[in-house]
Amino acid sequence: MARLMVVAAGMVLLAGCSAPPPQEAPQVQMPDRAAAADLGVAGTGFGDPLPGLGAAELAKFDVGKTEFTAPEEPGEGLGPVFNEASCVACHLGPDTAVGGTNQRLETRFGRTRADGTFDPMADFGGSLIQDQGIGFVSVPAGTFTFAGETVPPEATVRASRRTQPLFGLGLVDATPASTFETIAFLQSFLTPSTAGTPSIVPDPSNGGQPALGKFGWKAQVPSLFVFSGDAYLNEMGITTPLFPNENCPQGTCDHLQYNPALETPNDDGTGVVRFNDFMTFLGPPPRGSRNLVTDIGNAVAAAIGCLDCHAQTLRTGPNAVAALDRVYYHPFSDFLLHDMGSLGDGITQNQATGRLMRTQPLWGLRTQAKLLHDGRATTIGQAILAHDGQGASSREHFRRLDAFSRFVLIAFLESL
Repeated sequence: MARLMVVAAGMVLLAGCSAPPPQEAPQVQMPDRAAAADLGVAGTGFGDPLPGLGAAELAKFDVGKTEFTAPEEPGEGLGPVFNEASCVACHLGPDTAVGGTNQRLETRFGRTRADGTFDPMADFGGSLIQDQGIGFVSVPAGTFTFAGETVPPEATVRASRRTQPLFGLGLVDATPASTFETIAFLQSFLTPSTAGTPSIVPDPSNGGQPALGKFGWKAQVPSLFVFSGDAYLNEMGITTPLFPNENCPQGTCDHLQYNPALETPNDDGTGVVRFNDFMTFLGPPPRGSRNLVTDIGNAVAAAIGCLDCHAQTLRTGPNAVAALDRVYYHPFSDFLLHDMGSLGDGITQNQATGRLMRTQPLWGLRTQAKLLHDGRATTIGQAILAHDGQGASSREHFRRLDAFSRFVLIAFLESL
């Protein structure tokens, strides 16, 4: 069903689509191996830098990695409420690979207003919970104990979100917005029932101008630079020139008078640049073993519609860094928003309403013990069967697969 096509004068190589599969188990057609899997950037090891970086770029990667792993202290600006004291506290794995994920779950909450719109409950500290506090402090304003936030009883929506690995995201960042817009345009014609929507978000690094969101479960972040500043504030409580305002603990801004790090911003922006450098130059996850069985499974994934959204191969645009300059890579995602029905998390961020979720990249899938945004699935089969909304058709085709087709499909997904 899905075939690889070069789109828009070679800007992007992606999984295209034709008519929906028949009701019977679909016939398998082998994909073009050279285009689908053998072409492009391949990671050498989890946590390794991109292949082909120069000495200056490797130096930036190393400095950024050091910053990424260093824990912050309250005197440096940590908190007063936060989730973890360092990036690596969430982004570690498999094993000791820096930049992956230990699959830590975070919590978002909100409520549905009478008119059906979503209220992030900012007055209660929403929508993201910072579940740790810096504890007892004694400052000129007095003494105070900062505790982690909790979901208020007034909330009617609560969602868990799994920390995502960062491997290879510099390639995604280096891919032009026009690539993803072209994918969405083609999907609207070729597979309209499952067509994705580009996520347009404000870019704080460019005065709030509209930009294409690529990162986060809701594609709510436009670049790794913005992601760095956003995480520094919302995960560790460190303010920067990009995000200069502290989060009010549980929404109570008066408590900030007891914050021991009153200097604003806490970081002059150096940390954001270093985080960005590390993620930009972090290589993609290495592919697992491939053989005839996984190649047939690749074709089954295309035939039942998985690759309509999990676009197999993309290409970066022109870039001053040779390792990022017009190279192919294989994330298995279109990075667009799709209506996932009951699988949506109920949270609205920017244009992504409760049912809309960004297609999760499948590269590195074999290392993930928990799947889906909230970690509810512990097997690939469970994750597929949880798909709803625009993913329901592929779910039902998966249900109808014969034992051999299901076996090779799972083998393929376990090779990613």
